[in-house]
Amino acid sequence: MKKLLLLLVLFVSFNSIAQEDAWVYFTNKPNASTFLANPLTMLSQRALDRRTAQNISLDITDVPVHQPYIDQVSTSTGITVMAQSKWLNSVHVRGTQADIQALTSLSFVDSIDFANSALNTRQVQPKDFKIKKVNKELEELVTYNYGGSDNQVQMLNGHLLHQQDYTGQGKIISVLDSGFIGVDTAAPFQNLITNNQILGGYNFPDRNTNYFSRHNHGTSVLSCMGGFVDGQLIGTAPNAQYYLFITEDVNSENPVEESYWVEAAEVADSLGVDVINSSLGYFEYDNPAYSYSYSDMNGTTAFASRGADIAFTKGMMVVISAGNSGNSSNPHIGVPAEATNVLAIGAVDSNENYASFSSIGPSFDGRVKPDVCAKGQQTTVSTTSGSIVTGSGTSYASPVLAGMVATFWSAVPSLTNVQVRQFIKESADLFANPTVQKGYGVPDFQLALTNALNATDFTIESPILYPNPATSQIILASEIKNGSFLLFNNLGQLVKEEIITKKVQNFNVENLQSGIYYYQITSPTTNLKGKIIKQ
Repeated sequence: MKKLLLLLVLFVSFNSIAQEDAWVYFTNKPNASTFLANPLTMLSQRALDRRTAQNISLDITDVPVHQPYIDQVSTSTGITVMAQSKWLNSVHVRGTQADIQALTSLSFVDSIDFANSALNTRQVQPKDFKIKKVNKELEELVTYNYGGSDNQVQMLNGHLLHQQDYTGQGKIISVLDSGFIGVDTAAPFQNLITNNQILGGYNFPDRNTNYFSRHNHGTSVLSCMGGFVDGQLIGTAPNAQYYLFITEDVNSENPVEESYWVEAAEVADSLGVDVINSSLGYFEYDNPAYSYSYSDMNGTTAFASRGADIAFTKGMMVVISAGNSGNSSNPHIGVPAEATNVLAIGAVDSNENYASFSSIGPSFDGRVKPDVCAKGQQTTVSTTSGSIVTGSGTSYASPVLAGMVATFWSAVPSLTNVQVRQFIKESADLFANPTVQKGYGVPDFQLALTNALNATDFTIESPILYPNPATSQIILASEIKNGSFLLFNNLGQLVKEEIITKKVQNFNVENLQSGIYYYQITSPTTNLKGKIIKQ
């Protein structure tokens, strides 16, 4: 009996000191109005211009997490703050179950969500089975000698866009991965280095700017988009610009990597990034209690998937590898590929046949997944030393496709991300009859471009005002005829009235005082109201 009691005491003691991961959600953002009135304190001008071009308003999710809340949580007994998210108004914490639950006594804490769902007070579905961990590494103006990469580019008709000199110029791609060793030294990336196309990056696990470090996976991924070795490897977006973010810790599998992922996506948004590529997926964690099941693949449960969907609402395209578990006993797509608005990319071979390792759909709630496919079997990539080799995995199908997204968007930059996604899907060979293995199939980017340029509704569907904030002038781009532009101050007084006579029209606001103004655009078919800031 004494031995039994001793074992019981040891068990209770162990569980009381075991470290848990959890997300702590806050009730509000007290300084939101100040930030929203000064958007450049939250977002770069390029990010604001991207929002303006797509008629996306700023909202509470753009406001940073209230720092005093983070400070108070971080100084609480036994708590370590691992990451934060302004979009989800939360912090990722680590501590004992008791110490984390004690945070509920703080008045500004709304709720706590443990990574181990069994510890949550809310009711959850029992986990039926676990998805197994997978190997994540797995008129002519320009003519490129693609060498071994010709098949992966030509399969998407990417070479036809390259021949028209659409190569991703003017677009920024953010790569979220496990590390980028050798990118600063290997020959296939020297074009990017020489032309200052790598704009920066961050190492989230180590909390430093040493992003040419940690691992080789991101190096090979980047080569699919930005690599350039004549006659051997040409990426799908060789003239795009890039931010490199390390969010993955290959030494362990823990939900904090999802929080790093969302942090990186938020930084990408603030910097004005156009396309996110992430060849990462989360299914099973080192602590089995944290792992997902297929029933969790519903687009609303996983932290990273919710963050990925918010990223899309900010005007970015989010391209994610589907996963490499297709020939396992649990073959379905994982996090964040299962998110509603991302493009989840499956893998095919050189003949466009389904690659058996590529994770399949649908999502648990029945949505088509993967969305589209690209070459992921025997894809031509670069190593950290600059050797050109082949590798297999949806990890490579995703950047091949993501580079083409940027290249396509560079050809029709006035499209919204919603339109970009739709034109790509509609160009795919299985669009009318998607399958669980290939989704809508392999896109044809020349067809997508033709459709975009020839679409009868390829107009600016709603008026666009930019820049916002404005300094000396406001530019209105619209298809409105016989309309009026009205501008009111915060007292409701009319300070400017103009007749809309052109598709692109400038309004001088240089003499207006700094502050918030409200506009109204009216015509026989339009009545639009909004807010603009004069600096």
